[in-house]
Amino acid sequence: MTDQTTLVTFVLIARIPADGIGAFRAYEDAVLPLLPEFNGRLERRLRNPDGTTEMHIVSFASDADFQNYRNDPRRTAQAWLLEKSSAMLELLPMANVS
Repeated sequence: MTDQTTLVTFVLIARIPADGIGAFRAYEDAVLPLLPEFNGRLERRLRNPDGTTEMHIVSFASDADFQNYRNDPRRTAQAWLLEKSSAMLELLPMANVS
């Protein structure tokens, strides 16, 4: 992987209705294992006690790797699970602060 200064890092905040938690977790179980194929890494995954809020810190070696992950047909084929979960997502590009 490339050095820390060239990484593309995102924070994903997901707010999930209680009745959508199962579908959201099924979606995550299907798509998170794809990250390494695209030089991606789940740096940290946090969840509140009732499972209705989840936060991921994810990094990729480049923006192209991130875009390739987003467009992978195996990932897009699972979009119905994300939709079924009714999760509200916020994706924030971030940078390391020295």
